[in-house]
Amino acid sequence: MRVLKPILRQLLWHPFRPIITDDQRTWKSYELYLAALHLATAIDEATDRAHIGVMLPTSGLFPAALIAGWLLGKTVVPLNYLLKNEDLAYVIDNAELDAVVTVKPMVEHFGPLPESVTQLRMDEMAFRGLPRFRRCPKKAGDDIAVLLYTSGTSGRPKGVMLTVENLASNVEQCVEWADFDSRDTLVGVLPQFHSFGLTVLTLLPLSVGCKVVYTARFAPKRMLDLFKKHSVSALIAIPSMYNALLHAKSATPEHFETFRFLVSGGEPLPEGVANGFFERFGVRINEGYGLTETSPVSNMCLLKDYKPRSVGQPLPRVQEKIIDTEGNSLGPNQDGEVCIAGPNVMAGYYKLPEETARVLDTDGFFHTGDMGRFDDDGHLYITGRFKEMLIIGGENVFPREIEEVLNAHPAVSDSAVIGMQDESRGEVALAFIELVDDAAFDETELRSHCREHLAQYKVPRDIRVLDALPRNPTGKIMRRELNSETLGKNTSRQPASPSE
Repeated sequence: MRVLKPILRQLLWHPFRPIITDDQRTWKSYELYLAALHLATAIDEATDRAHIGVMLPTSGLFPAALIAGWLLGKTVVPLNYLLKNEDLAYVIDNAELDAVVTVKPMVEHFGPLPESVTQLRMDEMAFRGLPRFRRCPKKAGDDIAVLLYTSGTSGRPKGVMLTVENLASNVEQCVEWADFDSRDTLVGVLPQFHSFGLTVLTLLPLSVGCKVVYTARFAPKRMLDLFKKHSVSALIAIPSMYNALLHAKSATPEHFETFRFLVSGGEPLPEGVANGFFERFGVRINEGYGLTETSPVSNMCLLKDYKPRSVGQPLPRVQEKIIDTEGNSLGPNQDGEVCIAGPNVMAGYYKLPEETARVLDTDGFFHTGDMGRFDDDGHLYITGRFKEMLIIGGENVFPREIEEVLNAHPAVSDSAVIGMQDESRGEVALAFIELVDDAAFDETELRSHCREHLAQYKVPRDIRVLDALPRNPTGKIMRRELNSETLGKNTSRQPASPSE
């Protein structure tokens, strides 16, 4: 099994190397390996099904469960414990799970699992004595290694089938592109049920033998302490986390002096955060790009090639093209849909052949639904989502452009823009904002700010203040949960007239 072999090699060749530190303990290689063997025996006794569920906090427990499942030749199904109970129950049923590896605090905090599911609680297992030795199973490259369920941006969550070859290839692509090795130390705060948390923050460090420091909850002060204590060299996080670090009062340039990489992914990095980080700390945040369906990393901007707003060039052995609505390939500096091919592209959606056929074409390209363009140097820029595009008076408008302007205002912490039906223009922009702590909302000033930087038809018709924008488990704003009926603090006023 190509994705497991390098991990076992590192664990067995360097048994006393501390490889993981989490909120509870430090794991040496042999301790992680023995825990995986013990757990494999427990799983083997609990179920004979091909799939095993894993619902664990970001920690050393997760890789132990992952290795255990793979040693048995099973497909591992990491469960998003932040889903609504009905969606989690759907995933468990859809993946045909009858056993889930978990810990008691998670079940108590996030709600009970269905009674039909056997709970294998790692916190209640006694890992004493010599467990049964198990060889790395022989799995073909196209065998399904994990089922990762998307967070359900439209309808029910979909199970993304990632193969042994997908995961092994993406780890190798990341290592080759960014030159990761055993001298690096990574910080892992993203959930390991998420594709970035799985591949980049779990499989990659285990495969190259570098140390990873996990913490289950993001807290700026805690993160800053970890940076210094462990001389961290790489952080992969989402824009809201970088924004929180930027505004942490105790943060200094010294906290970031050991870093080789600060990578932002999951959603576009606001220009204000990128510039603010460089001005305050003297370091650049590089953007990366990828999707669950691409295992996930397809692009990463390196420091030597830094370009503002660029997510960089494709990783080795990744092919990308930009197409128009007719499927024709476009040249540089032309906006269209981003399509990706390569060994890291998924096998398809579990039990959804029609959905799979809609996004995977006969040439092997995955149609992402993201809008983007290449510059003359082959750097990719993501400009929006097809499904989120607004048509205002016949003009195409992408929410990101308006959000960038809103986020640049000193009173605005973050924003989300959606479309609202309008009889005369078809659609108009409706904005929701989070305010910076203690900031006052002055709509007149904010609308004036928008007019300075946007064409008149792009200025939001209505701006509403929310205590918190809806986000998914990785912090990405969920625009689908916003609509014209979503009330904010300023909805007592009448919307601006079309002539404004």
